[in-house]
Amino acid sequence: MKRRILKISSICAFATSLLIGSVSAQSSSQLSIAQIAGQLNVITPAVPLLLISPDSRASALGDAGVASTADINSLHWNAAKMATLDKEMGFSVSYTPWLRELVDDIYLAYLSGYKKLDKNSAVGISLRYFSLGKIDFTGYNGESLGSANPNEFVVEAGYARKLGRRLSGGFTGKFIYSNLTQGQGVSGGSSAGITGATDVSVYWLNEDLKISKRDVAYGVGLNISNIGGKISYTESGQRGFLPINFRIGNSLKAELDEYNTIEFLLDFNKLLVPTPPTYTSDSTFEGYSNDVGVAQGIVQSWYDAPGGFKEELNEWTISTGIEYWYDKQFAVRAGYFYENEFKGNRKYLTLGAGLQYSVFNIDFSYLVPAYLNRNAIGGNHPLKNTLRFTLIFNFEQAKSASKDTAK
Repeated sequence: MKRRILKISSICAFATSLLIGSVSAQSSSQLSIAQIAGQLNVITPAVPLLLISPDSRASALGDAGVASTADINSLHWNAAKMATLDKEMGFSVSYTPWLRELVDDIYLAYLSGYKKLDKNSAVGISLRYFSLGKIDFTGYNGESLGSANPNEFVVEAGYARKLGRRLSGGFTGKFIYSNLTQGQGVSGGSSAGITGATDVSVYWLNEDLKISKRDVAYGVGLNISNIGGKISYTESGQRGFLPINFRIGNSLKAELDEYNTIEFLLDFNKLLVPTPPTYTSDSTFEGYSNDVGVAQGIVQSWYDAPGGFKEELNEWTISTGIEYWYDKQFAVRAGYFYENEFKGNRKYLTLGAGLQYSVFNIDFSYLVPAYLNRNAIGGNHPLKNTLRFTLIFNFEQAKSASKDTAK
C-alpha cells in the first residue's frame, strides 16, 4: 500500500472529498466556495458514507433505486418496497474497492437481509462498513503521532407494511459511528462521532397496467433518509449536518414476451441540508446562515440558496437507469448520474450485469466518469475503473434444492 501522511486537521476534509470526488471540502460556517471558485457552492455534509450506493444492482443503474422493483437491498433505497417482496427471506453481501487506482486498503462493505413476517409486512437489517485504510499521523513539526485505521459504520433496521392494495410504507432506524481521528489530538481533543437517524418512505406499485397488450408495472417511490442529529468529532468543534436526503422517483417495467423484460428508472435527489452562504470581503454574506438546528435546516434547505431559485434547481441530482432481463436468469444494466457543475459536478455512466443461479445470484457494476479531461472538476471519481460486486443468497431456492437432493 502507498503510505499517506496526513495532518489530523485534514482527516474530516479528506473523508468528505471521497464522496464529492474532486471538489475540495469547505467549512460549514465560514469558508465560501463561491469566493474561491467564482460560482461553486457545494453542500458538504458529514458522514457522506450514508449517500454512497452500497449494492451493485442500483450502482449499475446510475444510483437509481427508490422505485425499482424490490430486491434484497431495498432497505437502503426505500424500505417500503420490502413489503412487496414475494420470497420469504434473503441475504446479500456487497464489496466496493475505493480509490483503487491510488491505494489498496480503502473499501466499503455492505451486508443486508430481510424476512417477511407475513404477506403484508417485512423487516430488514443491514451493516455498512467503510474502512479508510492505514494512515500515519504526524504533527506540524513532522513528528510521528502513530498509525491508525479510521473507519465508519452504520447499523440499520427497518420495517415495511402494505397500507393498501398498491401502497406500502416503511420506517428505518440507524446507528451511526464515525471514527475518523482514532483519538488523535487536535485543539480541544478528538473522539468518534456518534449519532442516530431515521428514514421514512412510501412506495406505490400498480401491476395491472397494459401497453400494446403487454403487462406493465408502474411504481412511484419516495424516501426521506438520514433524518438525525448533528455529529461532531471534537468537544469544541462545530457539529455538522448528516446528509438528510429527499429522493423521489418512478419506474416502468414491461414484459416484452415470455422471456424478456425491461425496466426504466428515473430518480431525483435533493439534500435537505442548508446551503452555505456566500461571504463578501467585509465578512457579510448573501443567503441564510447555516448555523441552525436540524428541523430549521430541513425547512430552510428548500429556499436558502444565495443564487435564488435557479441555484435551488441546481442542487437536484438526476439518476436514470435501464435494466433488461432474459428468462429471469441474465440481466444487463446501464445508467447515468448527473450533478450540476457548480454543486459537485459528478457526471458518470454506469454499466452492470447480473446472473441468477438456483441458490446464488451475483451482480456486477462498473463506473465510467463522463469526462474527456480527467483533470476536470469531477473527472476523477473515486470509483473510476473499479468493479463492484454483490453476492445474493436465496433461502427459498436453497430449501428447494435440499428437498430435491433428498428425493
